[in-house]
Amino acid sequence: MSKQSAPLVAIDLDAVTSCCAPLTQRRVSAQAAGALAAAFKALGDPVRLQLMSMIASAEGGEACVCDLTPAFDLTGPTISHHLKTLREAGLVEAERRGTWVYYRARPGVLRQLASLLAVEPADS
Repeated sequence: MSKQSAPLVAIDLDAVTSCCAPLTQRRVSAQAAGALAAAFKALGDPVRLQLMSMIASAEGGEACVCDLTPAFDLTGPTISHHLKTLREAGLVEAERRGTWVYYRARPGVLRQLASLLAVEPADS
């Protein structure tokens, strides 16, 4: 199996089970904060946020790097760097098929991030 086929997850967000309660309901543990901060940091770059959006909203649930690269006025290696950052943060998975690499969002991780930021409406 090539490196591109296996997800490069530096921090295993799947192992962080106590992270999903909203910030307004429970303190985030140090372990969860470390794992989640890497994901938020990866999304803190405008290009990576756009890439994540393109991948997550792609028809069929995946996007080819060949479709992602032309959307930016950046070099291929720069786009590859941003995609590697998203993989290492655990936000996307990659699979090589021939010459191209296809990316899929990890919905469970996105749900964890969304849950953390969820705010219940204030009682009137």
